[in-house]
Amino acid sequence: MPDSPTVGRRERKKAATRQAIADAALELFLEHGFERVSVRDVAERADVSTTTLFAHFPGKEALVFDREEEVEAALIAAVRERPEGQSVIEALRGHALESWVRVVSDPRLRELHALVDRTPALREYAERMWTRHAAALGTVIAEELGREADDLECTALARFVLEIPTLVQGRDDPRAAVETVFDLLVRGWRAEPDSEPAH
Repeated sequence: MPDSPTVGRRERKKAATRQAIADAALELFLEHGFERVSVRDVAERADVSTTTLFAHFPGKEALVFDREEEVEAALIAAVRERPEGQSVIEALRGHALESWVRVVSDPRLRELHALVDRTPALREYAERMWTRHAAALGTVIAEELGREADDLECTALARFVLEIPTLVQGRDDPRAAVETVFDLLVRGWRAEPDSEPAH
C-alpha cells in the first residue's frame, strides 16, 4: 500500500519551502532593488541553503516569477479541460475571471510591476516568459481546433488573451474590464456600440 500521507507531507513541505523563498526574495527586492540583493541574501532571509534555493529556482530572475510554470499549466488546462460544448474563448474568459481578477487586485502587484519596469534583467525575463506562454497557449488552442500549430488566428488569440492582465490592471472594476475585453474578442470591434450595423 503506497504511503500517500508521507508523500503528501513531503509535497506540502516542498511547496511551503518554495513559497518561503519566493516571499523572502520579493520582500528583499522591493526593499533594496533587484540588483542589490544576492541569491545568498535571499537564502539567508528564507533560512535555507543556496543549494536548496537553486533546487527550487533555476536563477535569480525566476525568484520574481515564481508561479511561471503554474500559470502556463493553468492556461493550458483551461483550454484542454473545458466542459463539452464550451468554446475555447469562453473557457479562457472563465479562467481569467476566476484567476486573473484576483491576481490583478493584489496591492503588491503594482510594486512588483514597478520593480520589473525599472530592472532590465527582469524586463527581458518577463518578455521571454510571455513569449513562451503565448506560444504554448497558441499551440494548445490550435490543437483543440484541429488546426496547424502555427495557425495565425490561434497565435493572435493567445497573444491578445495574455495581454488582458496588463490591460485590466489598475481599473476600478477588474472583473468588468475582463468582461469588456472578452466581449470585444467574441463580438469584434464596433466603432459605435449602440448603433445598428450598416447594410
